[in-house]
Amino acid sequence: MALTKHSRITLNDGHKIPVVGLGTYAPQEFPKSMAAEAVKVALEFGYRHIDSALIYGNEVEVGQAIREKIADGTVKREDVFYTSKLWSTYHPQHLVRSCLEKSLKDLQLDYIDLYLIHNPIEFKPGDDLLPMDENGKLIYHNTDIRDTWKGMEDCKEAGLVKSIGVSNFNHKQLELILNMPGLRYKPVCNQVECHLYWNQSKLLEFCKSHNIVLEAYGVLGSTRDVNWYDPSAPILLEDPVLNTIAKKHGRTPAQVAMRHMLQRGIVVIAKSYKPGRIKQNLEVFEFELSEEEMKTLNGLNQNRRFVDTSK
Repeated sequence: MALTKHSRITLNDGHKIPVVGLGTYAPQEFPKSMAAEAVKVALEFGYRHIDSALIYGNEVEVGQAIREKIADGTVKREDVFYTSKLWSTYHPQHLVRSCLEKSLKDLQLDYIDLYLIHNPIEFKPGDDLLPMDENGKLIYHNTDIRDTWKGMEDCKEAGLVKSIGVSNFNHKQLELILNMPGLRYKPVCNQVECHLYWNQSKLLEFCKSHNIVLEAYGVLGSTRDVNWYDPSAPILLEDPVLNTIAKKHGRTPAQVAMRHMLQRGIVVIAKSYKPGRIKQNLEVFEFELSEEEMKTLNGLNQNRRFVDTSK
């Protein structure tokens, strides 16, 4: 089946996810209003998948933008696939719903389409989203991730969210959930850093074998946020092989990097606040990479992360 901007992948619970989404994360110095403008522009261009999270601190603005586009007739609520994420200070089973309800209140929406455990790593529960000790080190906690998943299942059964999944999980962490006694719902997806320099081929194979969709963020090399980014990393979009293939197709390196992921069966989250780039990123359906080009791009893998999770 040919890929188009209307293409959706059916998740293991029967719901369908658009294959390209707009990411809304930005470093703190960016005004939150920029997220709202980006979402409105994206919905006008034809995006139907918006990805955010409690920790991004912009769900009030993102929700307002979605509601404005519903009010002016650009979209209906059921057309928009909205993803949010459970933050790491809400992992105890009894706290999961409170985090989801905070997002719903900020968004002013009745339900979320996809809710993800943002990270398998847990921080000390409390009002401080990044709890630090006296030495400025993060304070960790140790709730069993399977209990966290039970809280996610509770939210699905309460009708607050349609689908549930995970983010930044490796295959062993996924297996903990998949093999847990009394499992009510499998994760529908795993959203991870994935790009030409870290193509996640083994994790993709594992997820496909369990009918779990792999969702990629950082496809274009990730936001170069000093809080998370490895400053020694090369700039992916300047890769000469990528640029040669892009030039051959008359496309941007970003478009080719995204198209490569889509042809591997991966859902792509692409972040930009620039209207021109947002539009370009949805033009990845206007060309196709050959098998040889796919093999060449697969060969660029370096097992290199851009997001430094140790910071």
